[in-house]
Amino acid sequence: MGHSAADWDYRAAIEITKDWNGVEQVLLQNQQGASARVSLHGGQVTSWRNKHGEELLFTSSKAIFKPPKAMRGGIPICFPQFGNCGSLEQHGFARNKVWAIDDNPQLHPPNDSHGKSFIDLLLKPSEDDLKCWPHSFEFRLRVSLATSGDLTLTSRVRNVNGKPFSFSFAYHTYFLVSDISEVRIEGLETLDYLDNLCERKRFTEQGDAITFESEVNFF
Repeated sequence: MGHSAADWDYRAAIEITKDWNGVEQVLLQNQQGASARVSLHGGQVTSWRNKHGEELLFTSSKAIFKPPKAMRGGIPICFPQFGNCGSLEQHGFARNKVWAIDDNPQLHPPNDSHGKSFIDLLLKPSEDDLKCWPHSFEFRLRVSLATSGDLTLTSRVRNVNGKPFSFSFAYHTYFLVSDISEVRIEGLETLDYLDNLCERKRFTEQGDAITFESEVNFF
C-alpha cells in the first residue's frame, strides 16, 4: 500500500548499510522508485537513479572507495578549498574524510522535508585538519530525495569559535551522459573564470553555451 505525501515517513525510506570497506552508506528511496546512495566517505553521493532505475551519475571504474583516497565520481564535496587555489591538497580535505550522521541537525524551512527522504551528515575538523587549516567549523550537509525524484544537497558551514575565515566550495558533480557532443552548458555568459590551461589567467565567458568535442578531466 502506498503513502501520500502527507503521511510519508522519511525514516522508512532510509536504509543504512556498510560498503565492502566497512564504511557506512545510506540509501534514500522515494515512493516512485527513485533512489540515491550516500557514502559517509566524503559525505559523497555515489548513485542517483530515476524511477526507471536509470543511473544519472558517473563513477569511474578506477574509483577507490577507501579513505583517505578521494572517490572519483558521483558528487564529491570540495571544501575548504576548490581546485588548487590555496595551500591545501587539491579540492580540500572534506571529500577524503569519514563524515558522521547528524543526530541533531540544524533547523530547515518547514517544508524542506515534506514528502522527502533525507539524511543529515556532519563533518568536524580533526586535530590533523586543524594543523593544516587552523579554523574550527561544523559542516552540515542534508541530502534529500523528493517525490519527483529531484535530488537536493544543502550545505551549512558554521564558524565555531568566531574567528573569521574564508573558504571556497563546490559540488564537483559527475553526470552520466550518453553522448558528450550533445551536452550544452548555458547561463555562464559574462561570468569570469580562471583558465587552468592558461596558467590560471582570468577570462570572461563570451559564448551563449559551452560545448564539448571530447572528454575533459580536471579531477
